[in-house]
Amino acid sequence: MKKITIIILIALAAAFGYQYLKTDNVTKAKKSRPTPNVVVAKAAIQPIRDEVEALGTSKANESITVTPKVSEVVTKVNFDDGDLVEKGRLLVQLQDSEQKARVTVAKVKVKDHQRELDRIRTLVTSQTIAELERDRLQTLIDTAKAELVQSQSALSDRRISAPFSGALGLRQVSVGALVTPGKAITTLDDISVIKLDFSVPERFLQSLAIGKTVEASAVAFDGEMFIGKVTSIDSRINPQTRAVIVRAEIPNPKHRLLPGMLMKVKLIKQSREALILPESAIIPVQDRHYVYLVNEEGVVEQKQVTLGLRKRGWVEILDGIELDEQVVIRGILKVRPGDAVKVTFSERFSFLKQASVEPVA
Repeated sequence: MKKITIIILIALAAAFGYQYLKTDNVTKAKKSRPTPNVVVAKAAIQPIRDEVEALGTSKANESITVTPKVSEVVTKVNFDDGDLVEKGRLLVQLQDSEQKARVTVAKVKVKDHQRELDRIRTLVTSQTIAELERDRLQTLIDTAKAELVQSQSALSDRRISAPFSGALGLRQVSVGALVTPGKAITTLDDISVIKLDFSVPERFLQSLAIGKTVEASAVAFDGEMFIGKVTSIDSRINPQTRAVIVRAEIPNPKHRLLPGMLMKVKLIKQSREALILPESAIIPVQDRHYVYLVNEEGVVEQKQVTLGLRKRGWVEILDGIELDEQVVIRGILKVRPGDAVKVTFSERFSFLKQASVEPVA
């Protein structure tokens, strides 16, 4: 019996010693584990914009194809390809010698009948000549004046001038060529202002209004933004695309933008201040979203947040955290709630370069 007791005591001592050593090893392992480093960012208030992106085609403010009204031979071409011209500048002169002669004849007729009328006016007053003769002469004068206007109009049709200021296209005729109505001579575009038409889905109809700001970019000018304003909204929804055409105008004083360019458009629906975090801080779990905060003691805490609008790299926080709270944005997989961590602050990236935002699903 005594031997059995001794054996039991020895076994208990061995078990206690093993457990003590195991606990001591775990404690040492915990003490030897390094404190993880994490990168944090402070929740900040930044401007955020609700935008609609679309593709649009640029158009000239005014645009025509210059054509003659009559069939005639070109006697003078008074422009070169791509010229900037003022309103009223003569572009093409057509053969007009016959029309000049008709204008001269009409002027002579008017003067001749007017002299005759002046000569008999006193005779009509003294009733030496009947009033019927005076009326006949007045009719002749009126007819001659009408013929003069007609001849001057025909003469004017032989002078093709710029109806507005703008940039000319390529010349399509030469001196001596016979042109006919509808024959293209060149094009004329007023591109001091560019009209930009683009489609917006009908679900955004309530957000559209005259005067909204648009930002447009073109492949030809990489990285450059052109600012304009919405000037009109179509009165109909396209039944095939379920979209409405919106027109904006963009100042183009240097004539860099040309008609027909494909442009990427951002329509600014709304701009406001919001609490912003880097998107990398968000931990999605099914339909919920969480972040890891680092409190004043350097310990990680988990908090559920409500998201608003988001864009590439950034997300709006509607609820869950406060301004200037430290949120883990890198090193999330290395820590768990309750862990003590070493904090490194991220660089302060500029939020001035905006991108489109969309509602969080």
